[in-house]
Amino acid sequence: MPERDGGAGDGLGYTRGMKTAVSVPNEVYAQAEELARRTGRTRSEIYSTALRDYLAHHQAVPVTAAMDQALAEIDSAPDHFLDAAARETAARAEW
Repeated sequence: MPERDGGAGDGLGYTRGMKTAVSVPNEVYAQAEELARRTGRTRSEIYSTALRDYLAHHQAVPVTAAMDQALAEIDSAPDHFLDAAARETAARAEW
């Protein structure tokens, strides 16, 4: 029988990490099962990877908000020299 270890040395469970129960639509479950079978990964690996990707995507939101705030604080007054240089460069470019 495999050693039971819940990851905290508590002797509970067969895998390391938190165990939880979630409900997913049947179609999502079937697709995850097929992916696990096809790739030789466990169901836990499939769900953990998906959740990590989802969290990483949503953790980027505060970073984007901070960047937007920083850009909003940058002086956006018109730069007449830059405008003139851009017009001159555009006039010389072949379109």
